[in-house]
Amino acid sequence: MMNNVARSGFGLFSILTLSLMVCFGVTVQKPELQRADRWATMKFTGEMKPDAPESFLVVEAYYTGFENMGFAQDFQKNSHFGRALRINTNDYASGLYMGNAEAVSVHLTAPAKSLDAIIGLDGRSNQCGGSNQQQEFLVQVDHKVVFQSQTLEVGKAPLPIHVDLEGANFFTLRNAAGHQWCREAVWANAKVVLQDGSQLSLGELPVGQAVAGPDQEPPFSFVYGGRPSSELLKLWKKTSSTKALDNDRVEYQISFSDPDTGLIVTWIGKSYRDYPVIEWTVYFENSGSADTPILEKIRAIDTSFERRDYGEFNLHHFRGSPSQATDFEPFQTELTKGSTLHLATSGGRPTDKAMCYFNLEEQQKGIIVGLGWPGQWDADFIRDSGRTVRLQAGQELTHFKLHPGEKVRSPLVALLFWNGDWIHGQNLWRKWMLAYNMPNFSDGTIQPHLAGTSAYWTNVMVEGNEENQKLFINRYRAAGIKLDFWWMDAGWYVNNGSWVNTGTWKIDPQRFPKGLRPITDLAHSMELQTIVWFELERVNHDSTLWKEHPDWLLTDPLHEKGGNRLLNLGLPAVQQWIVDLLDRYITEQGIDVYRIDFNIEPLAFWRNNDAPDRQGITEIRYVEGFLGYLDELKKRHPNLMIDTCASGGRRDDLETLRRAVPMHRSDYNDDPIGNQNIGFGLAFWVPYSGGPDLSRDNYVFRSAWSPQIYLAWDMRRTDLDYDWMRKAVAQWRSVAPDMLRDYYPLLPYSPTNDAWMAWQFDNQEKGEGFVQAFRRENSATTEVRLPLHGLDHDSKYTITNLDTQSSETHSGAELTSVGLTVSMPEKPSSQVIVYHRLP
Repeated sequence: MMNNVARSGFGLFSILTLSLMVCFGVTVQKPELQRADRWATMKFTGEMKPDAPESFLVVEAYYTGFENMGFAQDFQKNSHFGRALRINTNDYASGLYMGNAEAVSVHLTAPAKSLDAIIGLDGRSNQCGGSNQQQEFLVQVDHKVVFQSQTLEVGKAPLPIHVDLEGANFFTLRNAAGHQWCREAVWANAKVVLQDGSQLSLGELPVGQAVAGPDQEPPFSFVYGGRPSSELLKLWKKTSSTKALDNDRVEYQISFSDPDTGLIVTWIGKSYRDYPVIEWTVYFENSGSADTPILEKIRAIDTSFERRDYGEFNLHHFRGSPSQATDFEPFQTELTKGSTLHLATSGGRPTDKAMCYFNLEEQQKGIIVGLGWPGQWDADFIRDSGRTVRLQAGQELTHFKLHPGEKVRSPLVALLFWNGDWIHGQNLWRKWMLAYNMPNFSDGTIQPHLAGTSAYWTNVMVEGNEENQKLFINRYRAAGIKLDFWWMDAGWYVNNGSWVNTGTWKIDPQRFPKGLRPITDLAHSMELQTIVWFELERVNHDSTLWKEHPDWLLTDPLHEKGGNRLLNLGLPAVQQWIVDLLDRYITEQGIDVYRIDFNIEPLAFWRNNDAPDRQGITEIRYVEGFLGYLDELKKRHPNLMIDTCASGGRRDDLETLRRAVPMHRSDYNDDPIGNQNIGFGLAFWVPYSGGPDLSRDNYVFRSAWSPQIYLAWDMRRTDLDYDWMRKAVAQWRSVAPDMLRDYYPLLPYSPTNDAWMAWQFDNQEKGEGFVQAFRRENSATTEVRLPLHGLDHDSKYTITNLDTQSSETHSGAELTSVGLTVSMPEKPSSQVIVYHRLP
């Protein structure tokens, strides 16, 4: 159990911390690539590459006797408990707050020329003696004092200093003896100029020496015949190979063979040269002539990470999508010594209770972990009493024997190494997801799209027919609202009056006598693509599949009472049937997007089907069948796009997102606050997603903005404000491409109705972006200041309010340090503010 509490959003001081944590344009950094390469090389080949030298700080000593005042070891960088550093009335975004630190040494990788800083006392703490506080500041090189200030007092003006460091690689900042009351010394804007002319900000240097590199142990584990893999793999025959997949990716294959039972464990990994990413999957095969001993407790990742001797691990993890206003809510948990944090999804859908993505942050660097497993996973973060956290994650339950010739796989694991702040890491993840993972549309790109549907007015598609589908499509065109997709959701098939009656996959001949083709032909004539909904996995009792293929269906007593069974995707005959069915529909009916839904929890079915010595096998076969049929479908239809939906966003693991995009991000979608929260959280991990929008109000409409939206207006009506509708869509289209770029939260996550929410999307390459801000109905705040990210300090930017079209010009330095002021006298209210860099 955790002995600390996970904090939602960004913690108590989030709003101030985010204001201070200014990020510049996100690019992959060479040290990040070196970290990933060093880890991959050690794990896959056993070769230890030297770590790149790194400058750092060390807190040499703390004054004692102040613990009861709450100031024990309160040395901080770039802020003081979430507030800007301050000297007298001047605030500073960078530097060191010495607090109770007596001395801090600076260790450099190259000779230093000089130190520049602004020094003085903070003095804002009422427990620190107020105006009686005094302090002298020292700089020492080789125990020689090269600078000593006069006695500085609280309330006095800050003092700029310039200190010659005479080529030193090591020097110390020290509080002079004699004035030891409470220690609020500030070294603001402290920077070192090296002899080669480069500069280092002391506030950006890590505290503590670098940790040892990774060990040679494989980063996965299992138990076989009662013995741990850490013992067995050292005894088994090992073979390995390496090959280049392309200019930017290398594949490693390492196999371990048990000479006694014939079990072969194959670990296939991949490292990237253009992103600091490593990934792998583990396979287990019985090459023997008899059943294997029990293979159990398979952990797709089982490895440890060590931090520096200062600070603590913080884990950023997210709620899944249980169809609530808090879907994808962010949490931050400090992993204190001796604690364990257990996370898992529920019901067998991978992003139901929790997201299967984690960002493990330590001091100015971290590692993102992503899992690809459209099934039941769990993860444990185990802190020891020292500086290490151990991560164990994978399929939640594995305890089985393998038959001769049988082969199974583990979940996919991906690691991304980042330096700096954790938001930078999230944006690297977004870039990697778009570059290598999320599938492209038929034009070979991932671009924002606008869809339309009649679903809210035709009982999904239960009351849909050829006539009203054509009517809606034509009405959108007549209204001057250009769609990219026409969306036909649940209910177009024979269903006895309810869309939930799935399992008879025949187009309803009463409502669609010529099939769906007349509708898709009309859409194609208008350059629209078509989306058609299927839910093949859940089988209702009053259906063809239930009656004709009971041998294809998994059962569970509880779901049986509700009249539902699960189509067993682990059966080759079922996989073939699905591919042939969809192939026929896609070809004959002109379908461009295959929309998957999955409105049933599969876990109980899987486990009910397993024998005691085969626990986990049904789930593995199901997962393999699901991914396999999608791959085969894409082979037959290379331009097909697939939409992943599982009661909203409950199947968004990495393997699924390599094959499909979530066009319907959550089943909770009618509440503006919920939509704001959902968009806020999901954007950290999934750069492309979509959702419905049927509002005719700026505040509500903008709350649902995402790279894809599907309009659900009642186009049969002639009394709607079509001018507003056209303008609202045009505004979305004008900024939507930048939603696929770098993402920055500007205010903390909040589920309440008395808050503001704001975020920024920044297109570094084009020098443009936009801010979305929302003032909620019960908020008493009329104005906020939002420091922006990713901007060039030396450039000028034009800032334009999309509603008023009023424009201002500000420098990048002003927008990132002082911030963008946003005022909203009305509530609830929203603003979209775009910016462009001037030439």
